[in-house]
Amino acid sequence: MKYAENNRISHRQLYRQILLTFLAPFLLCLNGKGGLLGLSGAVGIILAVIFLLLYSFFYLRSTYGYADMLRSFGKVRAVIFGDFFLIYLVMAGAYLLNLIGRIIPVWMIFGISEKWLLLFAVSVCACGMEKGLQKRGRMAEVTGGSFLGAILLLLILCAGQGKAEYITELFREEAFSVQTSIRSAYRYLCFFSGISLLPFVMKDVEKRGSAGKTVIGGILTVSGIMICVLVLLPAVLGWRRVQSETWPVLSLLAGADLPGNVLARFDVLWMGFLLYGLLFTIGSVFYYGERILTSAHIGTGKYWLPVAVYAAAIIEIDGVTVADLFEIYLAKIFVPGLFLILIYLFLRSRQKQIKKVATLGCIFLALVLICSGCAGIEPEKRMYPLALGIDVSGDDFVISYGMPDLPEATGQGKEEENTDRSVLTLRGRDFDEIQQLYDRSQNRYLDIGHLEVIIMGNEMLESGRWEMFLNYLKAEPLAGEDIYLFRTGDPEAVLKWDSGGASIGDYLTGLLENRVPAQQKEGVTLRQVYHQWYQGGTLLSLPKITLVDGELEVFLE
Repeated sequence: MKYAENNRISHRQLYRQILLTFLAPFLLCLNGKGGLLGLSGAVGIILAVIFLLLYSFFYLRSTYGYADMLRSFGKVRAVIFGDFFLIYLVMAGAYLLNLIGRIIPVWMIFGISEKWLLLFAVSVCACGMEKGLQKRGRMAEVTGGSFLGAILLLLILCAGQGKAEYITELFREEAFSVQTSIRSAYRYLCFFSGISLLPFVMKDVEKRGSAGKTVIGGILTVSGIMICVLVLLPAVLGWRRVQSETWPVLSLLAGADLPGNVLARFDVLWMGFLLYGLLFTIGSVFYYGERILTSAHIGTGKYWLPVAVYAAAIIEIDGVTVADLFEIYLAKIFVPGLFLILIYLFLRSRQKQIKKVATLGCIFLALVLICSGCAGIEPEKRMYPLALGIDVSGDDFVISYGMPDLPEATGQGKEEENTDRSVLTLRGRDFDEIQQLYDRSQNRYLDIGHLEVIIMGNEMLESGRWEMFLNYLKAEPLAGEDIYLFRTGDPEAVLKWDSGGASIGDYLTGLLENRVPAQQKEGVTLRQVYHQWYQGGTLLSLPKITLVDGELEVFLE
């Protein structure tokens, strides 16, 4: 049976909805600076999962009270419980919209106002929020498997890029402690607290008595993937870099290409999957809001709830938004409030002589006391340099771009000319000035998402100003981390060198990769340079390019 019948959803559809709702926000928000890290984070997730399983075992048996809160709890309690969960949903929706507004305009879509982007996201996600759960179940049925497959493929591709010495750094440098693990466990519990909304829809799940196994399976799957990510991040990026970055999973995406470089800039596709997960989660916010309002008999939120979420996402007071307060709200208000509701339901169940549940509830409460966060410009209107040269001259930086389509774009050459040697050279005191100069003099958007090589000048390396260049690259999300780096005395001359019809980027990349495995040469990638920079503040030794009598040679050090 592909879909559930009789206006109910199947266990498989419920399972895939859990994955689509939690995976994308967790991957983006729970790792990196200030989040779950390393072994302490992994142990924290394991501790949190134990609590979540006990919590779900008890909480899902209270679904009788949530189908119609007015009948079960009375008018006053129904309104209080309904408002409690609605406030959570409004803040969660604002947090997710803020996340989209901070990431998508930088990593996927340029040239669009953040407010218009969020308005579009709210409009799409709120459409049909009053419809039945079956439509969401079918959406999860169709897309959930592909979404999970994409995440697992990402982990597999990244696992092949891990380095044993990076794992050694993790064990050597991480200050593991029980206190850090407990804090990580509570933070994970706070983010997973949305699982408490499931009782509002359990009446629409077929074979409700055995649905707990499906919920447990969803919790274990999401948590297992998160533990894998906590191990992969330092294995691929290095421990200190993971500690320094807010969203290290985005750097992980930047290097997760398919074997053989089948698709350039494949990280944009990974971001597409994560964006879909975020939008599904926002859609869940609106759907559950409508279910809560219906259960409490306090009207409909078809119109005002999306407006409230959008307003909460864009309103800013003294530089502080609702999204900035979300994690504090979870830790100090929402999760403690859930525990109070749990106590209430426990006492209520005790009055009804449900002794088996009471025993498990006491154990759970005791544990809780112990443990008390591509772009909007058409391709034909872009410049795609495949190689970049960088050097200094006096106080200025000098950047040279290998522009394959420069003559055609500027009208300075004919289409049949060899465009691969066209070089655009700009200079300025800093990279902002260079960017402004480019914007004033060129009629196409500069897209460095297809860079294959970066050639750094000896003078810049010796002056120590290479760190400013790396900081500039870190702020450029289009720059992938599989770019090869070289050094030479005159980067501009190398870019203008006649490589026989091929671009210098393709030529140098082929020099390293187009060999049988036994003859392949080991180049230095941007990811390796970042790691050395984060670890020791030094620059990794780069392969040297020389030009002698018109001949180009590469020496690997």
